[in-house]
Amino acid sequence: MTVVQTTTEERLSGLRVWQREAFEEYFRREPRDFLAVATPGAGKTTFALTLASELLQRRTVRAVTIVCPTEHLKKQWAEAAARFGIPIDPDFRNGQGALGRQYTGAAVTYAQVAAHPMLHRNRTEARKTLVIFDEVHHAGDALSWGDAAREAFDPATRRLSLTGTPFRSDVNPIPFVDYVQDAAGVRRCSWDYSYGYGPALADGVVRPVIFMAYSGEMRWRTRAGDELAARLGEPLTQDALSQAWRAALDPKGDWIKRVLQAADRRLTEVRKTHPDAGGLVIASDHENARAYSRILRQITGKGATVVLSDDPTASKKITRFANGDDRWMVAVRMVSEGVDVPRLMVGVYATSTSTALFFAQAIGRFVRVRKRGEVASVFLPSVPTLLDFAGEMERERDHVLDRTPGDDEYPEEELLKEARKKRDSPDAGEELPFETMEASAEFDRALFDGAEYGGIPGSTEEEDFLGLPGLLEPQQVAQLLRKRKDQIKAGEIKARKRQEEPAAAEGSTHEVLADLRRELSGLVGAWHHRTGKPHGVIHNELRRACGGPPVAQATPEQIRERIAKLRTWAVGGR
Repeated sequence: MTVVQTTTEERLSGLRVWQREAFEEYFRREPRDFLAVATPGAGKTTFALTLASELLQRRTVRAVTIVCPTEHLKKQWAEAAARFGIPIDPDFRNGQGALGRQYTGAAVTYAQVAAHPMLHRNRTEARKTLVIFDEVHHAGDALSWGDAAREAFDPATRRLSLTGTPFRSDVNPIPFVDYVQDAAGVRRCSWDYSYGYGPALADGVVRPVIFMAYSGEMRWRTRAGDELAARLGEPLTQDALSQAWRAALDPKGDWIKRVLQAADRRLTEVRKTHPDAGGLVIASDHENARAYSRILRQITGKGATVVLSDDPTASKKITRFANGDDRWMVAVRMVSEGVDVPRLMVGVYATSTSTALFFAQAIGRFVRVRKRGEVASVFLPSVPTLLDFAGEMERERDHVLDRTPGDDEYPEEELLKEARKKRDSPDAGEELPFETMEASAEFDRALFDGAEYGGIPGSTEEEDFLGLPGLLEPQQVAQLLRKRKDQIKAGEIKARKRQEEPAAAEGSTHEVLADLRRELSGLVGAWHHRTGKPHGVIHNELRRACGGPPVAQATPEQIRERIAKLRTWAVGGR
């Protein structure tokens, strides 16, 4: 099949500024190898296919091979290439040997290349070939994959490497990527063009992300019969953190149910301005994924699309969800990297995977903008590592070779193996199997643009964050959050002043009663939004729980008791 004939200017029209700059940088030097780093959602595919179209038009190359991490991405690339008039076979199999004459090239996986590198070498030698490595860091997932990629594509006329995360937790070198020694003699990967999340956010190319972190009390019993407890969000040993984290994600506990409920309420708010907005839950294993789907059915009345790593129909499910308007999809770990669904605007990070690489890939599922002003929201456990990653969204990372991986790092090839297991092992190491006895959840803090907006148990703060409009520019989000933070600080100052007033004066002034009634009224309003119960019903329940007359006749101490009781309810107490 002949490539569609277009001029260079026609191919460049409509490109984003960074895509045009990268294109011009490439043809300024025309190197054999070129590494383009661009944040997820920035448009790496469009850039690569524009470049491929130009090289084919100039007859610099006559064929294209696209190497992807997953089967689903092969089909996505083939569909995108077709829009550029480049026929790509996404169903090419090693067993067929030759490519059909109607195709300009094929899309294959890294695993497929590793299974028969000489076959792909022969194909590469037969015609002048451009090889596009999608998410090239995966070529280092195992030494055998890297060796196979080198053997298969060493004869390529041109090689274009793409990634949104040019770093790895291990020290496996990435094929066809240059490593340059810094002043300390450490070899770091060197890219030819980079476009990070910060610049992309400023250009309106990606969405801003608000992270909603939840803490809570966890209790579990080990196989030995020991009962242990910890509070997620407080300083813990690595083992205690691992077990508390696992208890939080346990579908039998209330933590994940509470967080999924909050995420669905956020999705409802977002769908007021984006009726087809969807949510994605990233689960640790198959068992949890199915359980989360059942919880979502209880919350929404509808089941979620469940995508498992070993499901042969996974690609069709993703496509169907992407083209529909269903609320939720649940995916297992590494499947998330193959999920390219621009309508995903709410996420739940319900996995114990804690590498910077996976976190960046996961969050990349939610930043793909459709129009300016879209805001993404991601819910996650209050785990220090995850909070650090969330606070460093704009930080550029690279792949360092000359170092020893830390004990707390989790090599990506192990993630691939673990993702396919029915039972997940948290990253912090081996721990005794246990039974979750309690897993309560409470809003801890929100993170946006590197700043934290701390939660106050029992306050209306969570409601404010969940109710943020789904259509805001980044600066508007920051402005709203700063305003809310100032209001909280002013309230804290006012509360401290009240506490410092003499007790006798406090109990005798109508101003104190008025302030307490307003505070109780605000909390009752927040509880109404959470539960849907009428205000009067809530007041009656408080009277039954605490005793005393109606609010109008209650003493300051009786109102304080009801305020305390309502705050206890808000964090899952009785």
